[in-house]
Amino acid sequence: MSERIALDDLNAMDAAGFCAALDGIFEHTPWVAEGAHAAGPFASVSALHAALMAVVRSRPRAARIAFVSAHPDLGGKAARAGDIAPASVAEQAGLGLDRLSDAEFSRFEALNAAYRARFGFPFVVCVRRLTRDAVLDAFERRLGNDPEAELAAAIEEIGFITRLRLVERVEGSGMPNVAGRLSTHVLDTHKGGPAEGVRIELYEVGRSARALLRETVTNADGRTDAPLISGVPLRAGRYELVFHIGAHFAARGLVLPEPAFLDTVPIRFGVSDPEGHYHVPLVVTPWSYSTYRGS
Repeated sequence: MSERIALDDLNAMDAAGFCAALDGIFEHTPWVAEGAHAAGPFASVSALHAALMAVVRSRPRAARIAFVSAHPDLGGKAARAGDIAPASVAEQAGLGLDRLSDAEFSRFEALNAAYRARFGFPFVVCVRRLTRDAVLDAFERRLGNDPEAELAAAIEEIGFITRLRLVERVEGSGMPNVAGRLSTHVLDTHKGGPAEGVRIELYEVGRSARALLRETVTNADGRTDAPLISGVPLRAGRYELVFHIGAHFAARGLVLPEPAFLDTVPIRFGVSDPEGHYHVPLVVTPWSYSTYRGS
């Protein structure tokens, strides 16, 4: 990522410099930055993004459809070939949409064709906020929208896409909230304190497989030294935490049956708010466990 631009410096630019500095935030549509420049100077990066989106939403319906149509098909031939805007290449590649199997590619192609036939523009979603399963679920769900609702949904998703791009380009006061956080801790209520040294694995759970995202160990406070995920959006979807709790109780020298009642404890949970804080703790004894969404 290139060096970010200070908001104060951006505010001081003339229209040409302002548009050049924001080039690529909105794909193939320089008129968005051109239209927003007159609304400056901007008190915050959030206000800048709101002004950019206001320009989009103020356009006539035909212009908004043309704006959405400037975006590439999701997982389509252009994405597979890398023949799309650089930011879109990176975003789709981050979800593996440039490496689809033939069967997955065929499914995306069928959905893209059905969507275009119904709405006349490509399906747009912020892939950095969703797992692949959640993308496909959104694809199928949104096919049931009426055209006006779907045009609004597409523009809202472009808002999420461009908000992420903008915070990577511009820094200053009032940054938009674009990052979520996932954390955990383990409390051993048998001893009445935190459980240290518990190995934890975090998986993203899909229809056909589980993908290991992180492996870590609890510290003396029963927590991990850093959040499991932070600084980026949490991809909405299904996850699983696996706590290797049997080894913890064995290390304490407890007299337990063989095999012990609890060995590994899996907790499967859903994330629906990519910018939210999900704290998923384990409260455990050698014979029972519970969890909840904490803060």
